[in-house]
Amino acid sequence: MPNAVILDAESLGPDIDLSAIREQVDNLGVYGQSSTAEARERLADAEIAIVNKVVLDAETLAALPRLKLICVLATGLNNIDLEAAETHGISVKNVSAYGTASVSQHTLMLMLTLANRLPLYQRAIAAGEWQKSDFFCLQDYPTLQLAGKNLVMVGQGELGSEVARLAEAFGMTVTFAARPGNEDNDKRPSLDELLPSADIISLHCPLNETTRHLINQERLARAKSSLLLVNCARGGIIDEKAALKALRNGTLGGLGVDVLPSEPPRDGHALLDALSQGEALNLIVTPHNAWITPEARQNIVKLTADNIRNWRSA
Repeated sequence: MPNAVILDAESLGPDIDLSAIREQVDNLGVYGQSSTAEARERLADAEIAIVNKVVLDAETLAALPRLKLICVLATGLNNIDLEAAETHGISVKNVSAYGTASVSQHTLMLMLTLANRLPLYQRAIAAGEWQKSDFFCLQDYPTLQLAGKNLVMVGQGELGSEVARLAEAFGMTVTFAARPGNEDNDKRPSLDELLPSADIISLHCPLNETTRHLINQERLARAKSSLLLVNCARGGIIDEKAALKALRNGTLGGLGVDVLPSEPPRDGHALLDALSQGEALNLIVTPHNAWITPEARQNIVKLTADNIRNWRSA
């Protein structure tokens, strides 16, 4: 059986059983984290590289003549030079739909949090406003009842479809927008057609040149001022600065994101600045952890083991 190396096992998080992968290889080297330079040394004797976020560029792949398979512990392949891999006869396999339940649950959490103005009410409680209230409850921030509201989905894959199913259980009317950039060949209505009547928009599409800043200042200006905007896809699909400006101006009802353009955001980000400064905004940012339930993370291991098994038997 082949030798395999996991370059960034820590990306799977704690308490993950790797035995399913071990059963498919002769030896499994496990490294918590690796740089691209370290990857060249650590993969020198490996036929299989198992990687999540480590960049395997053309120069690195050219230096690894024994490498035959790259298993990516994620759906995205943007850290792998796919053209170089093909040139060197290296197969590249990813995992998909491993965290559908986890991410869809997180997406609904963001919707519910924004609809109930939880960031604003938590801020009010922390400031002692409920404790000093003349009435038994606070009603300063009108909440949004989801039943009967229009949810526009951008992305109708397995994840988008599951979010739609859950949303319909809350009584929402769900409409899928046409694929951005392919509106002329798509029977579904375009995002621009759906935008004026949308109460919530949830993004589940890839980031590419067509979807970069798909939600921008121009589109926000044509949406309802009460619109709730949720992004559990990729940072950069929303122009976050434009969305933050709309939040501050009261022309956007709420913003919930699990992703930012640069992760981790070591150089900061305008949304994080707004949170750290305690601004009274219906805003929630989560640290790209929609996918991290133990079940989803363990499923990545299972699907990766399946990829190795299928490659060996091909």
